[in-house]
Amino acid sequence: MTLKNNLTIRELTLDDLAYDLLKHFNRFQEVKRAWRKENDQYILKDICFTEHWDENEKLHIVKDVFYDCIKNGGTILGGFDDNKLIAFACIVNEFFGSYNQYLQLSKLHVSNEYRNYGLGKKLFVLCCEIAKEKDAKKLYISANSSEETQAFYVKRGCVEAAEINKELADKEPYDCQMEYVL
Repeated sequence: MTLKNNLTIRELTLDDLAYDLLKHFNRFQEVKRAWRKENDQYILKDICFTEHWDENEKLHIVKDVFYDCIKNGGTILGGFDDNKLIAFACIVNEFFGSYNQYLQLSKLHVSNEYRNYGLGKKLFVLCCEIAKEKDAKKLYISANSSEETQAFYVKRGCVEAAEINKELADKEPYDCQMEYVL
């Protein structure tokens, strides 16, 4: 599948947050293997589950996650094919860590039918640039533990986080806590 010439990436504003913003977004992922931490070491295990957002979850992301992010000075980048939001990434505008070195990349998702064409990579690079402009030293990512998601982040140069954000780790105990040095 070749992406169309009318594919654009732009920053979202509060005006973009219509209830049906994620109407065409397909958050489907069939996971067959995932990383689990055992005895302070990550092990790839046969764990099957499906990630899929229903309309309620999509609405929650738009009206709560996106709204809070933008309202608090964060940045949401949206990837559009025509007027359909098909990818997004969120940088939360709240520094943390022992030296306030981290900003969180809280979401980076690409609609199922648009994966593996470089859109996620492009969003990641742009998020790094934004975090650098805000004087962050590292991006913090509480990332899905699936084999594919972890491969994406490792390929970008992400590693296990030197400092764990306990609130984020407790919220999603199976996520891998990662960082990327900017």
